[in-house]
Amino acid sequence: MREVATHTALVLGFLVVLMLGGRLIRYFGIAAEGGLDVSLLFTIIGYNLPYFLELILPLAFFIALMLVFGRLYVDNEMAVINGSGISRGRLARLMIPLILVLFVAEAGLSVFGKPWGVRESENIWQQQALSSAFDLIRPNEFINSGNYHLYVGSLSEDRKELQDVVLIQTPDVEDDAKSRNSDQDVTASSSPRPVSKDTIILAKRAMQVNTDPTSGITQLDLYQGRRYEIGADSLKYNQVGFERYRISLSESPKDTVTKDNIETQKIIPLWRAATAKTNSPATPAIQAARAEIGYRFTLPWLMIIAPMLAVPLAQVRPRQGRWLRLFPAILLYVSCALAVISLKNAVSKGNVSVWANAWVVIGFMAFALYLNWASRLHHRVKFRKGVQALPPSAAGGDSHVK
Repeated sequence: MREVATHTALVLGFLVVLMLGGRLIRYFGIAAEGGLDVSLLFTIIGYNLPYFLELILPLAFFIALMLVFGRLYVDNEMAVINGSGISRGRLARLMIPLILVLFVAEAGLSVFGKPWGVRESENIWQQQALSSAFDLIRPNEFINSGNYHLYVGSLSEDRKELQDVVLIQTPDVEDDAKSRNSDQDVTASSSPRPVSKDTIILAKRAMQVNTDPTSGITQLDLYQGRRYEIGADSLKYNQVGFERYRISLSESPKDTVTKDNIETQKIIPLWRAATAKTNSPATPAIQAARAEIGYRFTLPWLMIIAPMLAVPLAQVRPRQGRWLRLFPAILLYVSCALAVISLKNAVSKGNVSVWANAWVVIGFMAFALYLNWASRLHHRVKFRKGVQALPPSAAGGDSHVK
């Protein structure tokens, strides 16, 4: 068990460095262009680590099992162990404590770790995008930040106070689409459907509000101005004057489960969305929630499938070398992980039921059990056929010697 744990840690470290290398190079490029604060570089890498460990940890455990058991066969240590009355199945059962620890670790990463890391990473990127927009503010020029268009006449040296501000807010694309879909059933005799309006705010000065950086909220206080609402299909407009007006340029992540924020959702709201009962066909958000639930609960079972496949696949004949079956075995195990990932997409589209994840796990477990018992079954069948083919005297029957 100690050898397997050591090899798992080594393989895991190698795979993590390999996977994060390309991502780190890309982040360095973004930081060099000024789109990311260098001090937050390794913070983002840390938040993304559970996202990579979710799939790398089962693979590292499987490779470690193949290396350890393959060496036992190549060095003929397995033959000595079997000769002393310890089977390979009993040897594998000695790793049950390690398997349980890794199973719990994988479940924690899949159910809690990855959603938390993705959510925090997106918050940082959102803050960086808005900070970059403020850094790009130039007097007498328009800049864009989401659905906001900002014009500033002048600004202070610390870039916190803005003078002669013009702020144009356009409606969100999603909100506009929802309003149009909700008004498709309006009859000709009913009143005209409301149109989305643009908001224009004029203020003498504005200041950025100090908020908690981890809240994901960026606010701006506008002073001594007027607010106009203008519709593209109407000559009428609304206006209101204000002494101070606060707007939120970016908001904290919404708790409402949608198809786009499935990976960042906590398990409790995700479970409620997946188990919601509706009389009509399931919406895309519900299907995506069910797919994410099935995916998170299926990944930990890869830790159980890994030793079931590695123990028989690591068996090699003398002089074959332990590398002979390593690469085919890795491809077989990766196909299991790819099946789980592809089911997530299929369930989200409604092509298959979420219970297909359970059938995939059961199928690979049945295949692993066959690999473990196939050689014994074949030997028993050959032995019985050989005994039946022998004459009675050779098979232990009575014979008379003259």
